[in-house]
Amino acid sequence: MRIEDLIEAAREAQKNAYVPYSNFPVGAAILTESGRVFTGSNIESASYGATICAERVAISKAVSEGYLSFTHLAVVGPDDFIYPCGICRQVIMEFGPKARIIVAGKEDYALYNAEDLLPYAFTGKDLK
Repeated sequence: MRIEDLIEAAREAQKNAYVPYSNFPVGAAILTESGRVFTGSNIESASYGATICAERVAISKAVSEGYLSFTHLAVVGPDDFIYPCGICRQVIMEFGPKARIIVAGKEDYALYNAEDLLPYAFTGKDLK
């Protein structure tokens, strides 16, 4: 799958964002190791702590279907580049520590390694 196709899948997901408080719709799409794509959009709650980011929605959908790892994640916002928040970065490291993270603007994108976005990540391996 081309990076542009994954970005387009994230843009489509962004259309389903539920953002009555921030009016800041975000879309995400992940590509699993087996080639399956899962998408997500941010879902806000009046109780802000219950809000969930688009990246974690996409990852949760994949994991709930039995896909425990992914190779790429694209994230798009309403304007310029946006980056996964700290909680999302931690979840990304759980299921895609070697994943490529694509942050897309209106006309271009940037590509990062997950470990570059969260260096020295806490992992379950740290408990052993």
